[in-house]
Amino acid sequence: MKKDSVRSASYTVDCEDFVQVVEFSPFDSGTPASLLAYGGNQYVAVGTCTFQEEDADVDGVEFTTCRIFHQGVRVDCIAWSPESKLDVIPRRIRFCTAAADRNIRIFTSDLQEKHEIKVVEGHSDYINQLVFEPREGHQIASVSDDLTCRIWDLDGKQETSFLLHSPGMSVCWHLEDAFKLMVAEKNGLVRFYDLLTQQAILSLDCGQTPLMSADWCFGNTIKVGAVAGNDWVIWDITRSSYPQEKRPAHVDCARSFRWSKANENLFATTGYPGKLKSQLLVHHLGHPQPVMIGYASVGAGLSWHRTLPLCVIGGDRKLFFWITEM
Repeated sequence: MKKDSVRSASYTVDCEDFVQVVEFSPFDSGTPASLLAYGGNQYVAVGTCTFQEEDADVDGVEFTTCRIFHQGVRVDCIAWSPESKLDVIPRRIRFCTAAADRNIRIFTSDLQEKHEIKVVEGHSDYINQLVFEPREGHQIASVSDDLTCRIWDLDGKQETSFLLHSPGMSVCWHLEDAFKLMVAEKNGLVRFYDLLTQQAILSLDCGQTPLMSADWCFGNTIKVGAVAGNDWVIWDITRSSYPQEKRPAHVDCARSFRWSKANENLFATTGYPGKLKSQLLVHHLGHPQPVMIGYASVGAGLSWHRTLPLCVIGGDRKLFFWITEM
């Protein structure tokens, strides 16, 4: 591994507590700033970020906390609604969390006086990921260790449930087709469901376990990526149910996989948090070795900026941002 690939974080932002999870909104907020949420042991903080790569008047990163939402239990996952907008009056923020008590919470706020939290019960074990339907934002899909993928409306009513063969680790909604859902299971299988017929229409097999994380490429939906065991794997879903590419990534087992939203050939993986630091690798499909290696103190979460080749992970009282020069 090349020494010159190892890089300190481009920018950091101080936080009040250990950051369990961090998530950029993948949707346009209506302003130049990006929405970012991060969660700790008791709360979710929502803020806006602007980086010097997009505004010459900014030195590094400008992060403004909009509001802290207390939920009284550890935050495990965060998902943004496409209805979150900062260019309307009143402003409208909507996101949901999965927490250590196995409940989903839907937060709706104008960042001033009006705040609503709806608690959604139903899963009987830990929730590993959740996502809003990306066009209207009127549904939420969640996957859990209880061997189900469930779809909820905004009132918290369960609309659909799929029985899985092993714990559900990741769930992604097709950006254009609201009836296509991808679910990745710990046993190494990735299935695509048609929500109209409620049937699986395609499955992929990474050939190894445990699959810990998978993602559907934002810029090119024939690409799916995942981490399983120590490796990352990539499929072209038009060619085969088995991976087209596979490489070792992290010696300590890989934890997360996320595609860049700015470049369809760029993706990031993280290893399991060690005693002192966690490894972030940024990969490019045209390069045999990682194009960037970063380390964060006991990092958690992984998310890419909506338009920049920039990713963030959380850590001990900090957010760590890396910009990839491509």
